[in-house]
Amino acid sequence: METPFVFVVDDEPGIALLCKRLLTRAGYKVETQTDPHKAIEYLKENKIDLLLVDIRMPEVDGFEVIQHAQRLQPDAAMLIMTGHGTVETAIRALRQGVDGLILKPFSKGSELIDAVKLALADSQQKRDAARTQALRPLFSVTESLLSETRREPLLDLIISAICGHLQCTHAACYQQNKDSKEFSLLASRGRELPKKFFDLIARVDESAAPLLINANGPGDVTLKAHLTSLNLGAAILVPILRPNLRMVLYAARDVNEPPLRESDLELFQILARQAAVALENARLYAEQLDYVRKVEESQKALLQAEKMAAAGRLSASIAHEVNNPLQAVQNCLHLAGREDLSEEKRKEYFNLARTELERLILTVRRMLDFYRPGATSLEKVDLAEMLQYILNLMSKQLSESNVKVIVDFLGTIPTIKAVGSQIQQVFINLILNAVDAMPDGGVLNIKTRPLKGGIEIIFQDQGKGIPREKQPNIFEPFFSTKDGGTGLGLTVSYNIITAHGGTLELLPERGPGACFRIFLPIGG
Repeated sequence: METPFVFVVDDEPGIALLCKRLLTRAGYKVETQTDPHKAIEYLKENKIDLLLVDIRMPEVDGFEVIQHAQRLQPDAAMLIMTGHGTVETAIRALRQGVDGLILKPFSKGSELIDAVKLALADSQQKRDAARTQALRPLFSVTESLLSETRREPLLDLIISAICGHLQCTHAACYQQNKDSKEFSLLASRGRELPKKFFDLIARVDESAAPLLINANGPGDVTLKAHLTSLNLGAAILVPILRPNLRMVLYAARDVNEPPLRESDLELFQILARQAAVALENARLYAEQLDYVRKVEESQKALLQAEKMAAAGRLSASIAHEVNNPLQAVQNCLHLAGREDLSEEKRKEYFNLARTELERLILTVRRMLDFYRPGATSLEKVDLAEMLQYILNLMSKQLSESNVKVIVDFLGTIPTIKAVGSQIQQVFINLILNAVDAMPDGGVLNIKTRPLKGGIEIIFQDQGKGIPREKQPNIFEPFFSTKDGGTGLGLTVSYNIITAHGGTLELLPERGPGACFRIFLPIGG
């Protein structure tokens, strides 16, 4: 537990010094001031636990210092000392919420120490009781505020909490712009404050102190007149001051409703602090989410770059993929050259050689596409038109495979800048993969829709899907889930989409079958 900090204010230097010596010896941290004006300035900058102030001082009396202290530091205990104790003084002290009174001169040092201990204890009891009473109705709302991490729904929750717990018809939240320093409305319910009140909002923010206005109670005449002009009976403005957040919360009741009291102000302040924590929590969550997303993207890019490098290192190990068909071609040609061979057998060997050559050409072409997908100039591409062209081109193959393609264009699809032949190659690869995944036929759904800054294309088949253990490797070179596959189709497609600044990914949670998502930026 920290050592209590006592601030002594007395215009008599001897008394101030005596108090400091006695309290320091008792284990308290003590500072003194003989000028009440300077004492008020000190209270603005330094947190104290107890104010020990003389009542009778020139220019500013002790009650005025206490008034400032209660405004600046409402949690601090107040103890007055006087050499002229009267019943009137005691009544005034009670009315002002003072925690104790001690008469000068002190006959014993223990009297002062006991008075300080008692004042601190009484102040703590008052604060605990007020805090418990204020927090009780907030227990339910605190959990809901802190559990919401989205800013817009959170603001609606805060406004609802203000109206519900303060029983107000009107509530609003205003935020300061970091650049212009002007306030703007974020969320509201009921009647919001007009522009002429924005200067008042700025003053509340500047003063860092809440403001309670009752149209029929004490207070600034001009402010009460403004309140009446809005047909409002009472209003509270509470500032929220955080390093990354400058806000003012507002609550108001109509003329025919009960006035707002100090207890309402205390409840509103606690609610404002909870709202500030929740808003800061939402901001940090959003930042963390953005940071995690960027890290994941960086990791994916690094991982894919490493995979590409690994593919280069694997070039030597795939030499046999080329050598095997070449050896088969050589054997077939050698056998076909024998004079004792029948014409039918010679033709069979030539056909085998042709088949192996075609397999070799396909493998080499895929490898060339993988290493350098082809760099051509960008052009305007209509993806909707391209999809229709590809489907018309493949209609016979799709029909023979008993595959039905359903295309949905969700919204107007804008043209993009891309290498048309490369994007066409990607679409064909994904459609062929879907056909291979549905040997008995099925439905391929293709959905296209515009997103912020680009276009999303979804390919979803009704096949068996890709096994979970194989999903992390599907974009790796020479990795295939089907018999006879080269394992380069998806890798080439991935490279093409990445080169266009887009993304190609498998959505494992979308079933049945495999679901691939492409995002292409409009600008290429």
